[in-house]
Amino acid sequence: MMIDTIEDLYPSRQKPEGEWLDRRDPVVRGQPGATPPVDRALIEAFARDGFVVLEDVFTPLEVKALLEESETLRRREDLLPESRISEPGKDGADAVRSVFAPHRQSAVFECLAADERLSGLAKFILGDEVYIHQSRINYKPAFRGKDFYWHSDFETWHTEDGMPRMRALSMSIMLNDNHPQAGPTMFIPGSHMKYVTCIGETPDDHYRQSLKRQDYGVPDPGSLSKLAEEGGIVAPAPKAGSVVVFDCNTMHGSNSNITPYERTNAFYVFNAWSNRLQAPFAGTRPRPEFVAHRDVRAPLKSLKASPPRPSGGR
Repeated sequence: MMIDTIEDLYPSRQKPEGEWLDRRDPVVRGQPGATPPVDRALIEAFARDGFVVLEDVFTPLEVKALLEESETLRRREDLLPESRISEPGKDGADAVRSVFAPHRQSAVFECLAADERLSGLAKFILGDEVYIHQSRINYKPAFRGKDFYWHSDFETWHTEDGMPRMRALSMSIMLNDNHPQAGPTMFIPGSHMKYVTCIGETPDDHYRQSLKRQDYGVPDPGSLSKLAEEGGIVAPAPKAGSVVVFDCNTMHGSNSNITPYERTNAFYVFNAWSNRLQAPFAGTRPRPEFVAHRDVRAPLKSLKASPPRPSGGR
């Protein structure tokens, strides 16, 4: 059922200085009587660190098909308006940074979202039925892939989308081998247990800028330094077919990619069905549907794993 309160438990972008607030939601809820779909040690690591790497989730054949489909999406001319995002700056104008809502534009990525290896784990961790809050294909182009500055996803989803509670997680499916030098995602272990508020009033239609480069909803340097001092910084670089799962409030970011190696991943945000979006807590207009899904009729129905095949379109 829908949460019936509009109380802002995680206020942000409201004060001239950042604050640290205690997390008020469990990290792992589980399902009574259910056995975790992965080794329990991995669930414990996720609860402790705020992220975990699952190796060899998808086969080379599956990865090949997904990568081919991601290339088809990158070139397609009939994508949803605004859903293809280019890299910032003049040198990045012809380089695709992300394609949003692939699960609504490709049968292959629609099936991947429901794949029980992903959706089943999300249901267990969040202790609820789930739906896709956001999806995208991230292309970090060789030589020109720009950075993603440090941030907590939940801070943005809460203030700009109206996600009430920390009951969501992200899964990043590696579609090619990652390299430590090619700007892999960095995480601060344990950072998911504190909510770092941000400063600055959010302008309307901030998404037009933030999807290329985020200026609001980023933590202050002092808070980042303290988080890193307490938890360190880890930058997993898993091989193709692996999945990185991370909590909605885990502080993360990535460096630019100046190597010859492109880094492509399929990215899904699973939100608890009971945690569906309300009005944005920043008081701004809701971000468009291709960025934050509100038009969702029912939870995901998990599908048994089956090798995806390139569709060439929906």
